[in-house]
Amino acid sequence: MSAAAAINSAVPSSRRKSCWLGTPEIYFRKTIDNSRLVKVEDPRRAREMKYFGIALCCLFLLVMGYALQHFRAIEYGYQIESLRGQRDGLLEMNRALRLEEASLRDPERIDVMARKLGMQSPQPGQVMRLDVSTDVSTPVMASVTPISVVSAR
Repeated sequence: MSAAAAINSAVPSSRRKSCWLGTPEIYFRKTIDNSRLVKVEDPRRAREMKYFGIALCCLFLLVMGYALQHFRAIEYGYQIESLRGQRDGLLEMNRALRLEEASLRDPERIDVMARKLGMQSPQPGQVMRLDVSTDVSTPVMASVTPISVVSAR
């Protein structure tokens, strides 16, 4: 008791707290032996779980089929837009090439270039049109015409 009195005199009474905070929790270890328990199989529950699993698989397949179609449709949309852009580029290039072809086939331009190179206009009977369409039902005779080669030197 003298040790307790010495502790009580050393600690002022205004700061003294109670050591008792409530009911102590005491745990007892108890081993449980479940080795004698036997699980009883419920056939009705097993059948219900089998049907539930089948239903979940069907639902999963339906959702995946829908998702696959949806993502394929989006992918095809991107491909269509890409091909449209490519087609528009090719159409623009075709238009530019036709314009260039028309400017290169201009008879006035060809005549000016030919005169710069020292060429002269063809004589009557010297020009033969090859693009004149002939009727396929009438026979055509082959003819030999002399060809003259003019050097540009």
